Amino acid sequence: MISQIDKHAALVLIDLQKGVVKMPVAHPMDAILKNCAALVAAFRKANLPVVIVSVNPAGPWTQTRKETPSAGTANYPADWREITPEIQTQPTDIFITKPSWGAFYGTTLNDELVKQHITGIVLAGVATIIGVEGTARQAVLHGYNLAFATDAMTDRFIDAHEHSIKYIFPRIGETGTSQEIIEKMEAAG
Repeated sequence: MISQIDKHAALVLIDLQKGVVKMPVAHPMDAILKNCAALVAAFRKANLPVVIVSVNPAGPWTQTRKETPSAGTANYPADWREITPEIQTQPTDIFITKPSWGAFYGTTLNDELVKQHITGIVLAGVATIIGVEGTARQAVLHGYNLAFATDAMTDRFIDAHEHSIKYIFPRIGETGTSQEIIEKMEAAG
C-alpha cells in the first residue's frame, strides 16, 4: 500500500530498451509499458524528474560469466539499447547507463538525484528481480524512500517476480499500482 509519495521524488525506469522489452516475460509487456508511460506523464505534470536507465550488456558484470565480455555484445542488434518508443523520452530526462544490475553502481545516478534534492524514488521496469530489485537495494543504502509500481514491472519468471513483490519490496519500501501512485501524487499537489 502506498501511504505517500515524497514531495521530492523521481521516477526511475529500469531497462525499457528495445532488446529487453522483446524478451519473453511473465506479464503482457504492452500493459507494463502503458503503466510506465502513465507514470512518466504524471511525473512530468508534477515537474518531477524522470530517470531513464538502460543496461550495457557488455558491462563489467559479464566478466563474472563464463563467456568473454566481447562475446556478450556480438549478437545484439544495433538498436538493442535504444529506449522503446512507448516511453517518450525528453532531453530533460536523466539518462543513466548501468554496467551491472543496479543503477547506482558505477554511474552518476546518486549525484544527479542529490543535485535535485530527491528524497524518494518510484521504481518500475524490467526485470523485477534483477534491475529493479538491484537498484532498490542500492537506493536503500543511499537513504531514499522507495515506492514500487507493481503493475509497471515484470520479470521473465512469475515466481521470481512475485517473490520480490511479496517478500522483498515491502521490507524496503511501499508497493502499489501505478494509479495508486499517481493518485497520491495528485492528492499531495
